[in-house]
Amino acid sequence: MIVSFGTYDAVKHPRVGIVVDGLREQGVEVRELNRPLGFSTAERVRMLAQPWRLPALAWRLLTCWIALRRDARALARAGVRPDAVLVGYLGHFDVLLARRLFRRSTIVLDHLIFAGDTAQDRGATGLRVRLLRALDRRALAAADIVLVDTLEHLDMLPDRTKGVHVPVGARAEWFEARALGRTDGGDDPLSLVFFGLFTPLQGAPTIAAALRRAHEGGARFTATVIGTGQDYDEARAAAGELPGVTWIDWVDAHELPALVARHDVCLGVFGTSGKARRVVPNKVYEGAAAGCAIVTGDTPPQRAAFGDAALYAAPGDPDALAGVIADLAASRERLAAARAAAAEAADSFRARDVVAPLLARLGARG
Repeated sequence: MIVSFGTYDAVKHPRVGIVVDGLREQGVEVRELNRPLGFSTAERVRMLAQPWRLPALAWRLLTCWIALRRDARALARAGVRPDAVLVGYLGHFDVLLARRLFRRSTIVLDHLIFAGDTAQDRGATGLRVRLLRALDRRALAAADIVLVDTLEHLDMLPDRTKGVHVPVGARAEWFEARALGRTDGGDDPLSLVFFGLFTPLQGAPTIAAALRRAHEGGARFTATVIGTGQDYDEARAAAGELPGVTWIDWVDAHELPALVARHDVCLGVFGTSGKARRVVPNKVYEGAAAGCAIVTGDTPPQRAAFGDAALYAAPGDPDALAGVIADLAASRERLAAARAAAAEAADSFRARDVVAPLLARLGARG
């Protein structure tokens, strides 16, 4: 039996939900001890990078930890000792508590992001980055097994032997949305969608500039751009007032799969930072699962994940991205082939499949 443990929010951060779903689909009993902290990824990173915000984080964390400790004790009184404890995404602090509460269990940390790497990608420098890297090291030391989403992140681990490569994948609702999605649009313009937090790794200004250049070149398309964040103002300025482009601040997580599935193409990430070159973002897996063609940055981990099933443009190059958009807008046949290829690739990233390496490692330990 495995306990999924921590202050994670599987709605805001679906990674841990995918792992839990996959374990259950593989026949593993999973009990959840979960007290969501209530802060978004951006808020957590901002708090870690701005020390004066830490008291709010500490108070909320303490409140959640008291409840988690109570939950763990109730489990122990019932005579249940988990074989493993899965500490959910953004569990840099939670893994320390798990190590104390479950001394005889295998502690698995889902280390989807490195705190120091993420803060640096969002503009932090100096002492703050060094402190966050120290936090990463302490969290990793507390775990017996560390889940990472790309081989590039595996190489960043101080002890690579602890690491298990588990791609992010997509939850079932994204695959279900495929059946409700867009069919052959005939003479309709190509439809594009992008959703995200507008962090530097996503390259939203590059996407916005590419939309403008594709439009100026005569490509027929519409686009839905969802989200706000650090690079939002720059992206809006780069796009200008383009006809057929709709900007939405955000969409409820439960409504997002169906909305994305109504588009032909899901745009991935096009940032140029080191972090951008080490990730395969959620949206690439999710868009493919929903039946969209995938156009994303030409980076090693994204090519390793999707190969010829995605279309690529050089990171930070709006002209290259505009060219791919124009090609798809001009060829309904090429678009259909790209959608079919992406959907086929996504089928290998269902929850039950992505957890196979973790189960193999746990079996070897058992």
